[in-house]
This record gives sequence, C-alpha cells and structure tokens, in this order.
Amino acid sequence: MIATPWIRRIVVAASLLFVSTTGAWAQDAAAPRGPLVHTYSIVARDAATGEMGVAVQSHWFSVGSIVTWAEAGVGAIATQSFVEPAYGYKGLQLMKGGVAAREALAQLVAADAGRDGRQVAFVDAQGRVAAHTGAKAIAAAGHHTGAQYAVQANMMASDKVWPAMAAAFESATGDLATRMLAALSAAQSVGGDIRGKQSAALLIVKGTSTQQPWAGADRVFDLRVEDHPDPIAELTRLVRLQRAYTHANTGDARFTEGRIDDALREYAAATRYAPEILELPFWQAVTLAASGRVAEAEPIFRRVFEKEPQWADLVPRLPPAGLLPNDAALVQRIVALRK
Repeated sequence: MIATPWIRRIVVAASLLFVSTTGAWAQDAAAPRGPLVHTYSIVARDAATGEMGVAVQSHWFSVGSIVTWAEAGVGAIATQSFVEPAYGYKGLQLMKGGVAAREALAQLVAADAGRDGRQVAFVDAQGRVAAHTGAKAIAAAGHHTGAQYAVQANMMASDKVWPAMAAAFESATGDLATRMLAALSAAQSVGGDIRGKQSAALLIVKGTSTQQPWAGADRVFDLRVEDHPDPIAELTRLVRLQRAYTHANTGDARFTEGRIDDALREYAAATRYAPEILELPFWQAVTLAASGRVAEAEPIFRRVFEKEPQWADLVPRLPPAGLLPNDAALVQRIVALRK
C-alpha cells in the first residue's frame, strides 16, 4: 500500500478525535480508522530483569515510528492494523496511574468507534498482558497471550504466524531482546506478512525508571530499521552493535572512575561483539597505554593502524583531553606503530 496524502491526513484526524480529558474517542461510526500499518509484533516482559519491550516487522515504511510504545517501570504497547497511536500514549498513561493492562486496554477499546479495525497488545510492569484483534482486521489475523507476553499479527500469509511466534518466544533462551528476535524470525519462517518485508523495530525499557529519561538510561534498546530488504537480519545486526557499544560506554565510565581493569574488560567485551568496528579496540589500547601498560597496547594499536591508519592521527590530540599522559615520547612511540 502506498502512503498517499489522504492516509497522512487520517493520522492527524484520528488523533484529534481523541478527547484527552476523558481518554475517549468520539463515538462516530464514520470516524477515520487510522494509517494502514499491517504487521506482526510481540510485547513482552522478562521475569528475571523486569525489562519490557516491543518488537515488530512489517511491509510498511518506518513501522517502529508508530507501532512501538514503552516506558520504563510502566509497560509496553503495540498498536497496529488500522493504527490509532493514542492507544500507545493513553495506554501508558493509564498503566502509569496503576490501571492493569487488561483494564487499560478494555477502557480504550470500549471508547473507540474504530475498534473493529484495531489490533493492540499491552503488557504492564507486573507482567499482566492483554490483546485485542478487531473483527475487521485483515486476514489472516489473530493473537495469542502467554505468560508475560502477547503476539499478534494481521494481513499474514497464513494463520500459522502468531502460533509460531509464541512457540519460538517460549522456547528461546537468552535475554529479552534475543527471545523477541526469535519470535520475529519464527513469524517470517512461516510466511510472515503476505506483502513481504520492509521495516522492523525493537524497543526495550528497564523494569524501573531511573527518573532521568532524558539521559536515555531507561531504554535498553531503541532500534529501528526503516527500509531494508531483510529487516529482521538488519535489526539483529543492530542489536549486536548495540551490545558492543553498551560495553564500550560502560568501559568509558569505568575508565573515568579509575577502575582500569573493569574498563579493559568492558572494552574487550565490546570488541568481541563487534570485531569489525576498529574504534572499539583503539580505545582499549588507549586505556592500556594511559595506565602504563604500553607493551600490551602496542599490538592492538598496530592492528588498528594497519587497517585504518587515520586513527594514528588522533593520538597526538589525546593528551590535551586527558586521555593519554602528556608525554611526547609516548605519543611518538604509538604513532610510529603506523607503517
């Protein structure tokens, strides 16, 4: 389906129908039903960590910009089919106020004149789940709720999609991101979206809020593949890179704290996740050199400079920033490793 101007106008019109003071939609049978984002998704909570999230794939551009909603310590929501984005915003507000997932979804569905075209799923911070598939969601359409998760799909190649997602999620091991990606892959393995593939997204938040959401610490993963021939594979690659950079960022923090051995362990973990990103071992080598372990740093610098020699040009700039000792001989020794 092509995003024509009238579809874009529907997004605005549908949002205006929402009455913010009561949480209800205007009861007009002719009300616009929202953008046509047909897709498969999963909402879930990890019982061990409390993390909650949404993962989704669709043959629609930038699916993550409208389907995925989550807030640390509150819950996660997927709103799809004939999308009403207010389910995401208002659903999180209700759950933040203490309303359980099932009741929050029931309230919003009851107030929605376009409910027959919606497909929505909620999970709250206690792991309670709820899902709704409207009678006019395009077949094959359906959902399944399990222990702290719900899977839902519409406009699928067959009705095997959501059962396959449920089975994959339940049998997968690893953290929440790994298990949710397994559910997406299972959906695609049995046909997925009848139209094909285009975009995907993964949004995972912490079980409790840091109370500093502006710092980004509440979000564990916030990744979107807007347009790609194999969006799940690309999303999986981005998850791997996110893991690498999370370790690298932690390494930076430990270095600043003077916890050098801890920093080096984090940098090494980052490199294992993403060996193709040469910046990661570069900073590992810088940390080694800054802590006096130059002999250990040298082979790492040499490998980096051999493949990307421009990193050697950065070395003289590091002492003024406090990242290397103000030692001209040390700087010259490192730069000389570039052949």
